[in-house]
Amino acid sequence: MSDDKKYWYNLTTGEVEFGLESPAVDRAGPFATAEEAARAPEVIRERSRAWAEDEAQSDNWGSTESDKA
Repeated sequence: MSDDKKYWYNLTTGEVEFGLESPAVDRAGPFATAEEAARAPEVIRERSRAWAEDEAQSDNWGSTESDKA
């Protein structure tokens, strides 16, 4: 299915859109269903938290407890 036949979450308006209605900078997606698109803010928060945790672990790679003191 092409992107113009999928659902998007509009980051500016908070609305779910079908197809390429808004500029790319304002869209998150694509999603297969409107319900998935409506969950976009939650998914973005979850992924951001996971990425931040991964970055924190990467930043501490190879360090020891004595290095942190």
